[in-house]
Amino acid sequence: MRHAPCAMRHALCAMRPKQMSFSFEIIHKSEENHARLGKIRTLHGCVETPAFVPVGTQATVKALTPEELCGLRVQMILANTYHLYLRPGHDVIGRLGGLHRFMHWDRPILTDSGGYQVFSLSRFMEISDRGVAFQSHIDGSRHLLTPEKVVQIQEILGSDIMMCLDECTPYPASHTESQRSLDLSIGWARRCKESRSVQDCSLFGIVQGSMFEDLRAYGVEALTNIGFDGYALGGLSVGEPKELMLSIAGFTLSLLPDSLPKYVMGVGHPEDLLELVSLGADMFDCVIPTRNARNGQLFVRSGTLNICNACYREDEGPVEAGCPCYTCRHYSRAYLRHLFMAKELLAYRLNTIHNIHFFMTFMKETREAIRQGRFALFKRDFYAQRSNLSIDD
Repeated sequence: MRHAPCAMRHALCAMRPKQMSFSFEIIHKSEENHARLGKIRTLHGCVETPAFVPVGTQATVKALTPEELCGLRVQMILANTYHLYLRPGHDVIGRLGGLHRFMHWDRPILTDSGGYQVFSLSRFMEISDRGVAFQSHIDGSRHLLTPEKVVQIQEILGSDIMMCLDECTPYPASHTESQRSLDLSIGWARRCKESRSVQDCSLFGIVQGSMFEDLRAYGVEALTNIGFDGYALGGLSVGEPKELMLSIAGFTLSLLPDSLPKYVMGVGHPEDLLELVSLGADMFDCVIPTRNARNGQLFVRSGTLNICNACYREDEGPVEAGCPCYTCRHYSRAYLRHLFMAKELLAYRLNTIHNIHFFMTFMKETREAIRQGRFALFKRDFYAQRSNLSIDD
């Protein structure tokens, strides 16, 4: 029997653990830059920041089990509203007890709004003040996502951190186009806030404005006046030069309230994470560690290692000497290359284990460096090791 959306949301709310709801605490600030150590508290546990959030689009981080993610010290994962709405359906997940129970994951979950996927995957799309009408990339069926619907979906999923619906401004875009897009996103954000009915799910606003400082400042002012539990930077790493991305990110981060989490969406190269931490960012997500693993690119301290290269055909060494991850402890580069060249599924699992371990260790070391007041030295040492960003081109 199908529950009405409102009844389903309240039923799921009653099933959630009775703990402290969302909060954010700053534990330590760097004296050398804007880096900071913090802690996010949610109903499903705490997240130490700065934090990297692996992407689990379809309620799974590709190739790994939730138990393996826990063993790799993953604190929180990101799931995708658009994909789960279309398949298997948020109503199905709701009737099965919510996303945590559905995927056997008892730690925090962040769900994005699905806006980016609507714009990038749909066969047909029409944007209006009402929302986004689109055609499914799966079966061609037609749908309408409104700000109210996006919040409803995420509440039924049982997200710990929900994201407002926003329009992803492409790059490049004119000032006029970016202003129109920003105004639309601000209006949607206000409606997301007004439609929220489950208060123990936190809701983040997303600052757009393309590469224009005046629009970013306007977006920050408008969203902070509405009031959210945290703020994200959208529309970055969409093709703009790296220097411009960091400049706009630094400018926008400096305007956001220091008392709340600052989340830079869709950025994941280790160098970018360090620079953005220096600028005051607390959270990141990206498909880079998992997607690159499936493409045979492994992260090591000196850069990246392309396992398909012929020089590894008889290499008995691990991906990285001294790395304690399961892959490096048990398998050679030669074996990993063989699996990858043969397109064996085990290649994707072992490569992903190593890359997720690398990112989780990197973020843990970043936090420890901030805690100990040596973040600037940590950053210098990192770049000294990565003088050659691709070690085997």
